[in-house]
Amino acid sequence: MSNAVQMPFYLNGAGSVAVEPESVRKIPGNSAVWVGIFAELTEFAMFFVIYFFAKAHYPQQFDQGPIHLNTLAGTLNTVVLISSSYFVAKAMTAIRCNRPKECVRWLWGTLVAGALYLVIKGVEYQWNSTHGIHSDTDYFYTVYYYMTFNHLLHVGWASGSILWAIWRVNAGVYNVENHAPLTAIACYWHMIDLAWIIIFPMLYVLR
Repeated sequence: MSNAVQMPFYLNGAGSVAVEPESVRKIPGNSAVWVGIFAELTEFAMFFVIYFFAKAHYPQQFDQGPIHLNTLAGTLNTVVLISSSYFVAKAMTAIRCNRPKECVRWLWGTLVAGALYLVIKGVEYQWNSTHGIHSDTDYFYTVYYYMTFNHLLHVGWASGSILWAIWRVNAGVYNVENHAPLTAIACYWHMIDLAWIIIFPMLYVLR
């Protein structure tokens, strides 16, 4: 009996047989979550346009504004979110290797990182208040609060989805054979991380 590997094939437009490439893959997660991700990215893109538009009109405020922000808090949150993306990636590797308990441990690490982000951001907002920095202080801080609070909300409900995923893995619903919803959650989490990596230098570093 021949040991040759059978390749999938189809008829092309000319009527001849063509081999379907092995590299064809479905998108990770599902199409619905990618519609949501692109919608969220569009929203953040609008924020970025507003940022540069306001900066062009009020350059002095945007030049001085970052100096008075708590850069340490912003840096810590950057480290926390990058770490959380690593945890999510490890969780996905674990579920694909049929190690659900390990997957849950990494997901708990992600959830803790998300909670830590929220705590640090809350402390930062309190620090801003004690130093006289409010959303109506000037146009820079209006944009700052608009962007960071919106991002905070995204981290909040994404953390809720991670908690949901932990429950589903523990219940055996998400497993090595069925983890597309978990992949969708992971993709959404990475999107939030990517948005912050852009937001951080815009608000805390650029002059």
